[in-house]
Amino acid sequence: MTPVDLTITPRDRRFGRARRMQRHWLNGDPFATAFFNALSITFPRGEAFFIDSVRAFREGASDKLRQEIAAFIKQEVVHSREHLAFNRQVTDQGYDVSRLDADVTMVLDLAYRRPPIVRLAATMALEHFTAILAHELLRDPRHLDGADPDLAALWRWHAVEEIEHKGVAHDTWVHATRDWPRLRRWWVRSLMMLIVTRHFLHHRARGMVDLLRQDGITGIRAWGGLLHYALARPGIVRRVALPWLGYFLPGFHPWKVDDRALIALADTPYEDARMESALPSIA
Repeated sequence: MTPVDLTITPRDRRFGRARRMQRHWLNGDPFATAFFNALSITFPRGEAFFIDSVRAFREGASDKLRQEIAAFIKQEVVHSREHLAFNRQVTDQGYDVSRLDADVTMVLDLAYRRPPIVRLAATMALEHFTAILAHELLRDPRHLDGADPDLAALWRWHAVEEIEHKGVAHDTWVHATRDWPRLRRWWVRSLMMLIVTRHFLHHRARGMVDLLRQDGITGIRAWGGLLHYALARPGIVRRVALPWLGYFLPGFHPWKVDDRALIALADTPYEDARMESALPSIA
């Protein structure tokens, strides 16, 4: 269960306003840059969806959960603002993100046609995705080695808050389905994760390939580079595979992995921190 002494702290930060970012802002690497750029395009609309999904079930929740939902909403609002600013810089570099944006809109339009409880299940699955990616991003700072310092700070700040509020959607789901049989709760949760995973991987890959095409990288070179980045080196997708599988275990809860130490460690000089020696991986 969520730690009783957990505090979800909205941090009103602004990033990347002082100077124009480079086209390949992450170590000059078009593949790494495309990975993070494609993720960022999804965030403003996606986080509005998360807010709507969780807020729909706050009535009747405990005082603690209501407070956590309120803090979750505040964090997500600021995340949306900062990624809107980041995404404007992406377009300022000459990228056309209209196809990526249309993909996000299409998927969310479909989701909004589903019942609120289904939307909450989808939010819970996506919040697990963001939490395990955030864990990996903070666990191993090499993922942001060579990045524009201000933009690297944006992604670390976002990761800290994703870890901090990773239990809110899950706890809201438990509250909303408190009258359901345990097997039904597990089945719907697991099925939704499979659906969400398929959409997430398919559309993010499409988005990355689209951005790489605009860099003149196409075909086998584009797909090969993306697969190498995701699965081999640094292998961020490979590294989150086991924690992704953990979602399907009976009795799963995001805080069965207490990674608050990563939040504290992210406040130290980041380039000198090596998370492998500070906290075991969950991968």
